[in-house]
Amino acid sequence: MVERLPELSVQILELAKAHGRITNGQAVDMTGANRNTVKKHLQALVSASHLVQLGSGKATCSSRV
Repeated sequence: MVERLPELSVQILELAKAHGRITNGQAVDMTGANRNTVKKHLQALVSASHLVQLGSGKATCSSRV
């Protein structure tokens, strides 16, 4: 069964696919969602292996698997 993702998570995945990788700030700017909300969605996507975290701290970005 395919996992159902929240709409914001789907948007973030589509942005990561289109751009190759995405930062929290880019996702906030492109979706208009709250920074903390985007951060939680990115963390969940990394935990579910939909995205791979690259770097740490301010230099962190996420990339499609």
